[in-house]
Amino acid sequence: MKQEDMEREDLEQEDMEREDMEQEDTEREDMEMEEEENEETLAEDIYRVYMEEVAAIPACSETENARLLLEVKKGSEEARKRMIEGNLRTALLYVREYLNRGVAMADLIQEASMELMMLVDEGLEGSFERLLESRIRVRMEEVIKEQKAETEIAEEMLARVNVLQEVSKRMAEELGREASLKELAERMKMTEDDVREIMKATMDALSLGEANRSLQS
Repeated sequence: MKQEDMEREDLEQEDMEREDMEQEDTEREDMEMEEEENEETLAEDIYRVYMEEVAAIPACSETENARLLLEVKKGSEEARKRMIEGNLRTALLYVREYLNRGVAMADLIQEASMELMMLVDEGLEGSFERLLESRIRVRMEEVIKEQKAETEIAEEMLARVNVLQEVSKRMAEELGREASLKELAERMKMTEDDVREIMKATMDALSLGEANRSLQS
C-alpha cells in the first residue's frame, strides 16, 4: 500500500473517531441537561422544606445579637447556641442565591452554617448580620469556584478516557490484537505517560463502579 493511501486511511479513521466522539458528547450533554433540570427542582423543594423548619426558630435581632455576643465572650454556651440558631435562617437566605450553580445544596448549607459558627466564636464587633452576609457570600463563591475547577478536571479526564477506549477498540480491529502502549500513544499523539495516566483513571473508575455495585447488592 502506498504511503499516501495509508495517510488517507489514517485521516479517514481520525474523522470517524472524531464524529463518534461528537455524537457521544451531544448525547451526554442532553442527558446532563435533563438531570440538571431534575436536580434543580429537587434542590428547590428540599430548600423550601428546610427553610420552613428553620423558620420555627425565632430570629435574633441586632440588639439581641449584641447582647448574646457579650455573653458568648464570657463563655456562655447557652448564648452561643441561641445566637447560632437565631441567625441560621438569615444565613440560609443567602444560600438560596447560590443554588443550582454546581454545588450540592447540602454542601452549601454546611458551609454557611460553619461560617455562622466561626463568626459567633470570633466575636467580632460591628453589625453581626452584615458580617455574616459578607462571610457567607465570599465562602459561597469560593466553594463554587473550587467545585467548577474539580468538575472541569473530571470532565477533561472523562473525555480522554472515552477517546482512549474508542481508539483502543478501533486499533484492535485493525491490528487483530490489542494495541501496545507505544502504538496508542502514537495514534493519539500523546506521550506514553499520558496514555498510562488515562489507563489508570479508567481502572480507578471501574474499581469504584464495582465497589458501588457490591454495596448495593
